[in-house]
Amino acid sequence: MKNPVKKIAAIHDLSGYGRASLTAIIPILSSMGIQVCPFPTAVLSSHTGGFKDFSFVDLTDSMEDYMNHWKKVDIKFDCIYSGFLGSARQADIILDFIEVFKTDSNMVVVDPVMGDNGKFYTTIDENMVHKMRDLIKKADIITPNLTEATYLLGEEYIKNIEEDQIKKMLVDLSNMGPEIVVITSVPDLYISDNIDVFAYDKESNKFWKIGGKYIPSDFPGTGDTFTSVLIGSLLNGDSLPIALDRSVKFIALGIRESFGFTYPAREGILLEKVLDKLKMPMINSNYELLE
Repeated sequence: MKNPVKKIAAIHDLSGYGRASLTAIIPILSSMGIQVCPFPTAVLSSHTGGFKDFSFVDLTDSMEDYMNHWKKVDIKFDCIYSGFLGSARQADIILDFIEVFKTDSNMVVVDPVMGDNGKFYTTIDENMVHKMRDLIKKADIITPNLTEATYLLGEEYIKNIEEDQIKKMLVDLSNMGPEIVVITSVPDLYISDNIDVFAYDKESNKFWKIGGKYIPSDFPGTGDTFTSVLIGSLLNGDSLPIALDRSVKFIALGIRESFGFTYPAREGILLEKVLDKLKMPMINSNYELLE
């Protein structure tokens, strides 16, 4: 039976304060007309970006029962979307989840949340990197930032990276399993105030680049926002370059809107002020097909 509304299993943490993970994913995808079914990996009092001494409840021991109930009631998903993991063991549970709920007609998206700016997040270690490598083998799409891409490949983080090196990374990551690889947060080597997103589609053997102006701010949760808009756009019928472009533009819009207000940036971008823009038609597309 086909879902009357597209349905996503969102395997992420729930942070009580700050717009990240499920508190960003649910409103974004819901506003795009997609039902989000949360599968929480951990419950935190706040997200980990900019907060100290946050409470952290690891839900690993409850995840299998959670999954088994969904299996029993025979839920059909159009997408399985995993992000932040509360423990390395959770990767094995997610692999089981994919085995149970993956079909020929749905897609698996893995955002391998591990770090940024060349460093691990506080709850991540090398063991998680090995588990993430196992997980992306089962993914159709992955969306690491530049730091996470280097961890997955076992390479050194290089901030000022050449375009040809990025293209090689995209192909190398795709050879690990996923059909589509997206690398975000890549500083533009030639335009100093740009930050780029690169993508590779194995089936068409095409590379894409979407550039955007860098705004000097640090809002946690933008990776969750980007991937959520990307998934929503693809499920709603957009092509890959248009979905990428829509995601980049929405992030830029959210940052510009938020940057104009005085409030703690660690709360994340002000999604409540820009969610209504997600259904606007795309104009002036900014993607570039690379040779």
